[in-house]
Amino acid sequence: MSVGVLLMTHEAVGQALISAAYHVMPKLPLQVEAVEVPPQADPDVMRTLTARHARALDQGEGVLVLADLYGATPCNIGLSLSSLGVRLRCVSGLNLPMLLRVLNYAEKPLDELAEIAASGGRGGIFIDHA
Repeated sequence: MSVGVLLMTHEAVGQALISAAYHVMPKLPLQVEAVEVPPQADPDVMRTLTARHARALDQGEGVLVLADLYGATPCNIGLSLSSLGVRLRCVSGLNLPMLLRVLNYAEKPLDELAEIAASGGRGGIFIDHA
């Protein structure tokens, strides 16, 4: 059993990150899905859809929700899933280094994987020293 990963993003972001992850790792060690929230989407409809995805991803170890922007609708929907009985942790600020770090530590439990996601996202940011 392993943690499921659910990307909660604005339109076109989640699938692009999954495609990029497949470019780096042709076989992903965790089950990863994306729910992309269109601009005019009804949050209640999206919450129901997202809950279905989260339940399907939960193989007993919980679900790590990686959201693109804290406070935005995709993140808020992801955070609301815990009230629907889904065991999850939510980390915002999703970027490719965060996703790849999570995939490289696939054997870790949910709480530790959330910390790894956050450090991977921060660690992937670099400013040149020119």
